[in-house]
Amino acid sequence: MDFTFSDDQLTFREAISRFLMTEAAPEMLREIWETDVGRSPDLRNKIAEQGLTALSVPEAAGGLGMDDVAWSLMTQELGYYAIPDSLADTAYVACALIAGLPASVFKRGEWLAGIADGSLRVAVGHPVNPWVADAGHADLLLLAHDDEVHAVPRSQVDVHHLTSLDASRRLAQVSWQPSAATLVAEGQLGRTLWAHTLSRGALSVAGQLLGLAQRMLDLSVDYTAQRKQFGKPIGSFQAVKHHLADVATQLEFAKPVLYRAAYALAQGQSTAHVWISQARLACCEAAWLAARHGIQVHGAMGYTWEVDLQMFMKRAWALDNAWGDRALHKARVAAHVLSGAPLGPGHTFEE
Repeated sequence: MDFTFSDDQLTFREAISRFLMTEAAPEMLREIWETDVGRSPDLRNKIAEQGLTALSVPEAAGGLGMDDVAWSLMTQELGYYAIPDSLADTAYVACALIAGLPASVFKRGEWLAGIADGSLRVAVGHPVNPWVADAGHADLLLLAHDDEVHAVPRSQVDVHHLTSLDASRRLAQVSWQPSAATLVAEGQLGRTLWAHTLSRGALSVAGQLLGLAQRMLDLSVDYTAQRKQFGKPIGSFQAVKHHLADVATQLEFAKPVLYRAAYALAQGQSTAHVWISQARLACCEAAWLAARHGIQVHGAMGYTWEVDLQMFMKRAWALDNAWGDRALHKARVAAHVLSGAPLGPGHTFEE
């Protein structure tokens, strides 16, 4: 069995990486985030021109029709360059949710075409998330009411903006009234769509966390090569080497877990949610370790606005509870691993 990525997938990732390296440099992102809206329509349009917004839109709707495995590569790039997570929410999470709606939904094709060309911003309000990312800037909100899926225009939603540790995130508490006009799915279909949405949201966050961890490691390596103490680069000290080696090891262990989860979701495996929770936990641990050791090698200045590390570190912290906290994902893994296991005193000790 061949576990390698296809040439198309790797080529597309490389093209996106080169593009973001130029168009989303840290100094440019700082300028964008300090504006009132915190978003750049110009950058969004350029990303759409690269095809990222059309990545998972079906070919019949003008997209590229690529699957979850391709997104496991793309979300790493979004994390590495600190692109706001709402892009993935629209182009990946919301796109899959809309594509899963019945063909009878009146504007389904129009919404998919809008995602593909980058003209439509979609915010997803899943019950697992207390606040909705980018609700204030969205053209359309996909919101849950029990098992129902509602597609609500921005004009019908009241938005209360909230602050975030991560300056790039635009979180909001939304108030709205469900109606027959906004209902697009219900019953078993609604439950299935929301379950798949949670899986894709968690997988998206896992990929971004892995990209963030890699960026923090790269920044730390660069810093330790330049910063000198006692006439030597601090990267030559054994203790510093051990810190960075621990992060690199954690990253390498997390990557195959992420790819296994993406494959399970793409293939529609019944246990995909378990693999995704495992990937979410593994990538989260890698990002937290990269942030912690990054701060240790940078010193207190790593927290300051002038140093790039803080941008990626705060993003990792902010995403820690997005699309399910650690307790939720640990519980899903434990329920699968320990299902039917003989636990408790009556099974542990012989009479």
